[in-house]
Amino acid sequence: MREKNNVEDGRHLRSIITRNKIIKASHFIFSREGFRNTTVKQIMEQANIGYGTFYGHFKGKDDLFIVLMEDVMNKFFEIANTPFFPITRDEAKEIILTQVLNFLQIAETEREIMKVFSEAIGLSTIVNEKWEEIRLRFIQSITKDITYAQFKGLARTDLKAEIVARSWFFSNENYQWEIVFHKNSFSLDEIASTLTTMYVDAIYL
Repeated sequence: MREKNNVEDGRHLRSIITRNKIIKASHFIFSREGFRNTTVKQIMEQANIGYGTFYGHFKGKDDLFIVLMEDVMNKFFEIANTPFFPITRDEAKEIILTQVLNFLQIAETEREIMKVFSEAIGLSTIVNEKWEEIRLRFIQSITKDITYAQFKGLARTDLKAEIVARSWFFSNENYQWEIVFHKNSFSLDEIASTLTTMYVDAIYL
C-alpha cells in the first residue's frame, strides 16, 4: 500500500511540475506574441512537451490563459486580503495607502502580461467573463472593509458600501491600466497618495 501511495505521489508531483512548466512557457509566449497571435503549438514547443501532455492539463489556449491570469491576479488578491481592522481613521488611511501603492507597483511590474490581459478581454468571451469575476471579487473585498469601517463608526453610514466599493475599485483599475499602457506621467507615490486622500476624506469621519 505504501509503495502504491509513493507511486501516486510521484505521478502527482510530476503532473504539478509539468503544469507549472506549461504555465511558465505560456507567460513567455503570450508576453512576446500577444493573445491573438499565440498558438498552442508555440507554447508546447517552449515547454518542450507533446500534444497529449498539453491537452492532458488544459482544454486550449483560452483555458490556459485564464489559469495564467489567475496566477498573476493572485498577487493582487494577496494585497486585497490584507487584514483590515483599523481602530482609527489614520490607521485606516495608512493601510489603504499601502494597498493602493502595492496594487500600482504590481501593475508596473506585470506590465507586459497585463497588456495581453487587456487584449484577451476584448477578444475572448470566457476571458472577459473571468475578468468580470475577478472584478466582483475585488469589489466584494472592498465592500467588506467599508462595512467594517461603518460598523466601527469610522466611516459614513449614509453611503451604500457596495456602491462606494465599486467606485473605488474602478478608479484604481483605471489608473492601473494607465500605468500598464504608459498613459500617466505621475509617480506611483503621487497617484496612490492622491487617490487615497480623496477616498478617505470622502467616506471616513
